[in-house]
Amino acid sequence: MAANRSDLADITYFLAIARHRSFRLAGLEVGVSASALSHALKGLEGRLGVRLLNRTNRSVTLTAAGEELRDAISQPFTAIDRALEDLNRYRDAPTGRIRLNVVADAVPLLFGSVLPLFAERFPDIEVDIVATNRMVDVVGSGFDAGIRYGGTVPEDMIAQRLSANLRWVVAASPAYLERYGVPGAPQDLQQHRCIGVRLGNGRIYHWEFDGAEGEFALPVHSKITVDDTQALLTLGLQGMGLIYGLEPAFAPYVARGQLNLVLEEWATQGPGYHIYYSSRHQVPTALRLLIELIREVRPLGL
Repeated sequence: MAANRSDLADITYFLAIARHRSFRLAGLEVGVSASALSHALKGLEGRLGVRLLNRTNRSVTLTAAGEELRDAISQPFTAIDRALEDLNRYRDAPTGRIRLNVVADAVPLLFGSVLPLFAERFPDIEVDIVATNRMVDVVGSGFDAGIRYGGTVPEDMIAQRLSANLRWVVAASPAYLERYGVPGAPQDLQQHRCIGVRLGNGRIYHWEFDGAEGEFALPVHSKITVDDTQALLTLGLQGMGLIYGLEPAFAPYVARGQLNLVLEEWATQGPGYHIYYSSRHQVPTALRLLIELIREVRPLGL
């Protein structure tokens, strides 16, 4: 059976579904609705005369025929994608689409000043950013790259630094400090109202400090816990309690007098943002250009 033009398009959709085991996630990768993908796959299965996927309300799995087809065609389609990407070298204006999985705080801090310039320089490149603190498999989820703190980058990935090390600080509104006082040492936090932080893995974060005997972490009692810096800032600005986070995220509010830093002599530094991607794939031209621009602008130093 010779493949026709429709088969080639639908096979591309099939490979995306096979990677994600999800019509919704595959649709995000290829820019097609989940319902359109489902319709296309039913058509492909009808033309081939075999079932490629088992679908339930909760899962999508490959049949034996689907696994065989995926294994046979994945490498050739990857080679086609690579060959098409190589043509960017001959274009006056690079094109392409970048899908990035980014820790939430990095979006405003890294991209706020970079993306407007990137869009101006490379108007034909699309950038799709998923901002989340939850760690995901960037390759298996169809992303070109991820951006995380240096110490959390998977070891089997190629990583490039995008910022200097980052300082972690404690802050509060002037109204809170006037009412409850200023902590003199991290141990004083047990007598203060603190806003807790939930990490992407669900764990409650222990606030980290750097003292005379080195770095240490303290659990803080929190009646309110959030997993987003914007929510943290909102509560801190309202005088709800002490907040802990990245100094660059707090800096605009400190400059306007809306927040005051405390325990500064105990502040610690952690690894800066790194971008990482699979060593098994060629770096797309669009991604390379974005990395180069971030390292040129240096929004958080380097």
